[in-house]
Amino acid sequence: MRTRTIGTAATGLGLGLALAAAGATPAFAADEAQLSVLHGVPGLTVDVYVNGELTLDDFEPGDLAGPLALPAGTYTVAITAADAADDSAPAIGPVDLPLAANGNYTAVAHLDAAGAPTATLFTNDVSATAAGQGRLTVRHVAAAPAVDVLAGGSAVISGLENPKESILNIAPATLSAAVAAAGTTTPVIGPADVTVTEGVNTIVYAWGSLSADNLALAVQTISGLHSAPAGVPSGELGLADDGAAPTAWLLGAALLAAGGAAFAVRRRTAVAD
Repeated sequence: MRTRTIGTAATGLGLGLALAAAGATPAFAADEAQLSVLHGVPGLTVDVYVNGELTLDDFEPGDLAGPLALPAGTYTVAITAADAADDSAPAIGPVDLPLAANGNYTAVAHLDAAGAPTATLFTNDVSATAAGQGRLTVRHVAAAPAVDVLAGGSAVISGLENPKESILNIAPATLSAAVAAAGTTTPVIGPADVTVTEGVNTIVYAWGSLSADNLALAVQTISGLHSAPAGVPSGELGLADDGAAPTAWLLGAALLAAGGAAFAVRRRTAVAD
């Protein structure tokens, strides 16, 4: 693995990722943004450059990093093949990521609906949840057509397209959830139990490729969103396990939420039927 001395902004990014990977909680100042990163392009190990400097080396599909604190500003990110000499021939990008003070973001490298590599910056909803409510965010970043999200056999999210999201604020509950092609009720993922926790934004990503039969699911949780939060919201990330896919993925959100601000990464793969 290569190492390189990098500039101030990229150094902050790399240090934040290192702290998160080690289980340390970054300190977030009022003028900083929080950024997490998900690699959702199957079969492509990459290097990530920020403002022209190598920041993440040998970042593998399914890897999640963050949250990390960065000064507010715009960061230019280029994603190259692993061990590229520089960022002059990126596989994705370069793309500009505008990060506002106090903003909470997840940058996702993924496939578009047609299967071409792309990148999307999502703004995470860290507004306070109403008393007695939790938040569920579903993001479609897979090479697949529009989907419906079913609960108890009925669509609660309809026609979700890549790279869109849908957000539900609901009372804490364990729901029997499944994903189906839009307008149908035959699950391609699930059904599985999903736990919605009070004061937590559980963010679910569907990534990979339906035609290549390598769909996978990732979960990110952002806690501390109670109406009177005790601290600054922070993120936790994880992936569903091989074989146990949807159930482990969805129940993993509750386990990650219980972990407080500590960062953990687990890779799990879910394959569509």
